[in-house]
Amino acid sequence: MRGGERCLEVFCELFPEAPLFTLLHVPGTVSPVIERRRIVTSFIQTLPAARTAYRRYLPLFPAAVRGLDVSGYDLVLSLSHCVAKSVRVAPGTLHLSYCFTPMRYVWDLYDDYFGVRAGPLTRALMPPVAAALRRFDRRTEGVDHFVAISDHIADRIRRVYGRTADVIHPPVSTDRFEPTGEPGQFYLSVSALVPYKRVDLAVAAATRLQRRLLVVGTGPEERRLRAMAGPTVEFLGWRSDREVAALFARCRALVFPAVEDYGIVPLEAAAAGRPTIALGRGGALETMVGVDDPVRAPTAVFFSEQTVEAVVAAMRTFEAAEARFDPKALRARAELFDRARFKDRLSDYVTARWTEFSARHAC
Repeated sequence: MRGGERCLEVFCELFPEAPLFTLLHVPGTVSPVIERRRIVTSFIQTLPAARTAYRRYLPLFPAAVRGLDVSGYDLVLSLSHCVAKSVRVAPGTLHLSYCFTPMRYVWDLYDDYFGVRAGPLTRALMPPVAAALRRFDRRTEGVDHFVAISDHIADRIRRVYGRTADVIHPPVSTDRFEPTGEPGQFYLSVSALVPYKRVDLAVAAATRLQRRLLVVGTGPEERRLRAMAGPTVEFLGWRSDREVAALFARCRALVFPAVEDYGIVPLEAAAAGRPTIALGRGGALETMVGVDDPVRAPTAVFFSEQTVEAVVAAMRTFEAAEARFDPKALRARAELFDRARFKDRLSDYVTARWTEFSARHAC
């Protein structure tokens, strides 16, 4: 249940009778709200080791999504970070795409996924595959309206697709978190352990400064991160929502080194009354308030480069200014992006677009 799944959960609540079409579903991995509905999967579901090695089937994703049969529906809502927006819709169907990002694997983050850390065979085979995927991803004629998760992604949609996008920021379930008001005990990283998240920077900085860092998450980077970590860094693997909420409430600060499309995790930390040490790029700039802001209460310390030195300097800056971060102000910032607000905005948006669409087709 990462950010995309939490958005999907709200879509499911708004349209409780709608079936869910997806490339792959691993039963038991998402919330009951999602699990309860009729779930239709693609042929990816039947491939060997699809549950754990689905990334290997990336070249097949376009064929898989085009093979999903969504004919017979008046409205199709796609939540897309890869190929979902390319689902084949019937004439006379309204298609609204809530876009987390154009296909990051082949655009801005190609080197993170298929650069020097990838195996030699992957590096050799990926250039023509990536070129084909980019051609596929540019095709957006089946989408009537894009909704981006942030201004940062709206700019990327404009650059990659040549399309405009409205912006509705994803939800934060603030009721999952409770500020304790107690001094923080450790730094925290909550992330999938994949290359572009740059958890290595947090691990290296904490090791250099000999600061305690707890790392929550799993992924293909875990072995490399463990090998480089010093004795002050502890890997907790997967943790339940309740455990993560408790960790947020007790941490000194979240360390967030990625260029994120939006970044729900810093807002979750804020909902628990804890600040973030974040890269000053991407979606974090839309949700967090820097310690140098002359008017608003700070929620973050920003650093400008993805280097260990920059993270170390930011951690020192935070420690010098730690008393300036007010848990109540942090909580108030998170509540601006609360789940209930997202649900209302999404409902109003779909209703407005459907009304326009129906009026045009009634003429």
